[in-house]
Amino acid sequence: MKGNVILGPRPGISGDDTPAYLRTRDRVEHYFDRTATRTWERLTSDAPVSGIRATVREGRDRMRALILSQLPSDLDGARVLDAGCGTGALAFELAERGAQVVGVDISPQLVAIARRRQPRHLEHRLDFHAGDMLDPALGSFDHVVAMDSLIYYAAPDIARMLANLSPRLRGSMILTVAPRTPLLMLMWRAGKLFPRSDRSPSMVPHSPARIAHALAGGRLRDLGRITSGFYISNALEYRP
Repeated sequence: MKGNVILGPRPGISGDDTPAYLRTRDRVEHYFDRTATRTWERLTSDAPVSGIRATVREGRDRMRALILSQLPSDLDGARVLDAGCGTGALAFELAERGAQVVGVDISPQLVAIARRRQPRHLEHRLDFHAGDMLDPALGSFDHVVAMDSLIYYAAPDIARMLANLSPRLRGSMILTVAPRTPLLMLMWRAGKLFPRSDRSPSMVPHSPARIAHALAGGRLRDLGRITSGFYISNALEYRP
C-alpha cells in the first residue's frame, strides 16, 4: 500500500562492516563478477533473450522508468550516485538529464561493460567505479538511486546502509526491495532449503513497514511495485 511512513529514532543502528553485510556483499560480487557476467551483459543489451528473461528485461525497464519519474527532469548540476550501477543503463539516462553521475558496482566486470557502453557525448558526466557503494571517498550527493542492488540484504543491513549514506545525501534516495509476496516467500524458503553454489544470491523479501521499523530515522515512502513475469520489485523513496 502506497503512503508515507514517518520514522522515529531507533538507537544502535550504525556502521557498514557487520559480518552479515560483508558476507552478502562478497556473495553478490562473486556471483556477478564470476558467474553471471555474460548473462547480465546480454540481459541489459538489445540482444534476443528467452521468454522468462524477456519478462525480467521488461520489468527492469519499467522499474527504471518509475525511478526516473520520481526525479527532476532537469538534473543539470546535480550530483547523483547510482549505487549498484551494473552495466550503466540508469546512469546513462541520469546523465542525459544533466546530472554528474557516479556509478559504482561491486563487480569490476559489470563496471567494465558500463564504461564500454557509455555514449561518447555523455563521458564528461559519467564516472564509473568498482567498489563498495558505501565508500565515503565517493563524496556527497543530491540524489542516490539503488535499483535492485539492495534486494539481497536483510532489513538491519539496509537500515545501516541508509544511515551510512544519510550524512552525505542532500535530497532523496530511491531504492528497490523484493516485496514480501507469497511467490517470493516460497522461492526464498526453497532457496534456503536447497542452496546451490551456482545460483544467484537469495533475494530477501521485505515489506516497507519492516524496513521502516529497522531505520534509525528519516521518512520512507512506498512508490509502488513492478511485476513482470519473474521480475517483482518494490520502489521506495527515503529522505533523511
